[in-house]
Amino acid sequence: MTLGFSVETLLPHARVSGPLRMGLVRLAESEWLDPAPDLAARAEAFDAHHDSVQVLPEGEAPALELAAMLGAESLEAAARGTWEDWCVLAQAAPGQPYRLVAAAVAFPTDWRLAEKMGRPLHAVHEPIHGYAEQLSDGVDRFMERLRVGEIYGRTNVFVMPSGEPRYMPTVPPEARYAHVNAENAGSSLFARCERETLRRLPETGAIVFTIGVYRAAIETLGDDAVVRIAETASGFLDGEDARRGAPAYAGALAAYAANRVRARAA
Repeated sequence: MTLGFSVETLLPHARVSGPLRMGLVRLAESEWLDPAPDLAARAEAFDAHHDSVQVLPEGEAPALELAAMLGAESLEAAARGTWEDWCVLAQAAPGQPYRLVAAAVAFPTDWRLAEKMGRPLHAVHEPIHGYAEQLSDGVDRFMERLRVGEIYGRTNVFVMPSGEPRYMPTVPPEARYAHVNAENAGSSLFARCERETLRRLPETGAIVFTIGVYRAAIETLGDDAVVRIAETASGFLDGEDARRGAPAYAGALAAYAANRVRARAA
């Protein structure tokens, strides 16, 4: 089992309901990074948003190690040369929490890097309902046990009213999704998958977390994928549905999916 580099190939691995889980898949070195990055889109994002790269003093050594691994002179140069965003996590001492100490993030999904820098993992994930209760301890154990040379990947899925790689909405969900109805949901809603990977750097021992963003209009996906996407709107934990804006689009998406199923059966 592996992860691809598109919504269609990532979606089967994404959790759409039930308790939170890591859902990790072991990856080969050749599967780590997107082999065909859109570097023009990366350059445009970094040029427009100068706060997209931040490195704390304790993150300088692992950031340089990562850059060298990728054949670049800096973390920003490395991020401009790949499709993936980069987050570097390090411990102040063995047994201490992993903290976000360096990052280059061109395509955030409704989060601000400045608010996450220096914070431990559990604090970074605070907005995610259920993370502390269901996932935090398991993530911490995984991070402690991750060995040099191992690469693991996972994915998630969101439903967005935009196919732009950088998603930073400025209005509430009711306004974002106001134009969506059962007839146009296929063209006005987009599935957004984040392809995430984890690996440990051999010299500093820091852990590198990558985020590759993939988007597709709902109407371009196969029927099974559309049904799976629609299931996400009713499978969130209490509070998570509101954070993702699901109440604003769930009815229209469900109706669109049902229409697709009926059309297939006709």
